[in-house]
Amino acid sequence: MKSRGRTAVIGVGNEFRRDDGVGWAVLSRLRERPLPPDTRLATCDGDPGRLIGLWEGARLAVVVDAAHAHPGTPGRVHRLELDAELLPQPQTTSSHGLGLGEAVELARVLGRLPDHLVVYAVEGADSALGTGLSPAVADAVEPLVKAVEAEIARRPA
Repeated sequence: MKSRGRTAVIGVGNEFRRDDGVGWAVLSRLRERPLPPDTRLATCDGDPGRLIGLWEGARLAVVVDAAHAHPGTPGRVHRLELDAELLPQPQTTSSHGLGLGEAVELARVLGRLPDHLVVYAVEGADSALGTGLSPAVADAVEPLVKAVEAEIARRPA
């Protein structure tokens, strides 16, 4: 299925697991900004089926999620860019324990990837139960909001 032109911005995570809520925090700020009318903002717990449903039919999808790196640098942002036409096939796929990578591969196989997918992964410091971001991750939120706005502004026509 080919994309129709809209933009989907998806904050992935759990706002009640401290830094895992960074995607939700970015979406909360974006909701306060003027965005093109064809931009859809949504939060998601990371379930592959829900992710695919949220980005299906989008020309551009931007996903913001927390990352766990060991050793990590809390607040460091990684940007991954994928084109539906250029996505390499992995050697194997799994039918259980699915995450963002598997959601992307499943969507590719099903023909339900957006034309262009950008993932922002933010290294976290604390994923314990509770609310509020650690200082380093909180400091990354506003630059991420601006980066997502820039992605939307340069979206292919």
